[in-house]
Order: sequence, then structure tokens, then C-alpha cells
Amino acid sequence: MATADDAVFLAEMLAVAADWRPGTTPRTVSDVMGDPDLAHYIRDWPIEGDVGVVAEADRLVGAAWWRFFPPDDPGYGFVDAAIPEISIGVIEQARGQGQGQLLLQALLEEGRKLGLQALSLSVETDNPAKHLYERNGFREVGSIGGSLTMVLTLPG
Repeated sequence: MATADDAVFLAEMLAVAADWRPGTTPRTVSDVMGDPDLAHYIRDWPIEGDVGVVAEADRLVGAAWWRFFPPDDPGYGFVDAAIPEISIGVIEQARGQGQGQLLLQALLEEGRKLGLQALSLSVETDNPAKHLYERNGFREVGSIGGSLTMVLTLPG
């Protein structure tokens, strides 16, 4: 599980997730932390309720985590204060090799173990990761601009 020692890497993976388009240079950690809409995904990591995992091949290649958001400070994929929003970032060189699936699967297993009712996320409509989420049972529940809000109901 991701610890406080992983906070900088999570911030890097948040930038990778936000700047996912091939050939795009992800923002720096200081840029991410300077953007309140992004920084709240990892600020003060970990706070109560946060869960995260890190993927390593021959080096760190990705991370996935969830955080609960209040209605007065929602994430992009906010649905309800009782449903955590997940974020996943995989470096460009490691995409398409199953790392995202492994990271997502680890979060789904942890969510089921903890008895969560659902998980949510936000994904841009043209992001190939949308197919990963659909294959794992996430369903579209809304859209804002060019992004979809998706939810996966966990078996209870």
C-alpha cells in the first residue's frame, strides 16, 4: 500500500494522469501542487480513508489511489461523499502492458475487502483508459465538458 513516502511519486503520477496524451510532457510536482483542482487529490497524503498502490517493473511505472472528497471540495469524478474517487497514472513507456489493470484490480480488491459500496472516477472521452474502466464494470453516470464520470458498484 502507498505510504507517506510515496507522496511525491503519487503527485508525479497525478501529473501523468492529467497530461496523459502521448508525447505530452507531464507537469512537474510543483505545478500539480500549485493547481488546487489537482493538488487536493494528493495533498497531505495519506489522510484518513486514502488507499493507494504503486506499480514497479524495473522501476516505478505507475500508481493508483482513491480519496474521499466532500461536496464542498469535489474531485472531477465526484458522485457522493461516501464514494471515493480513484486516480491512476502510468508512465507513457509502460502503457498497454497491463500495469493499469493490475493497479485497478488492487484497488477493486481493497474496496471490496473494506466493504465500499462503489468507486468513481473521471476520464476524458478520448482517453484509451476509458476502455479499461468499462471492461472492469465502470458505467458512465454523467459528463462535464470532455470528461465522463464513471462509477463501479461493488458487490455487497
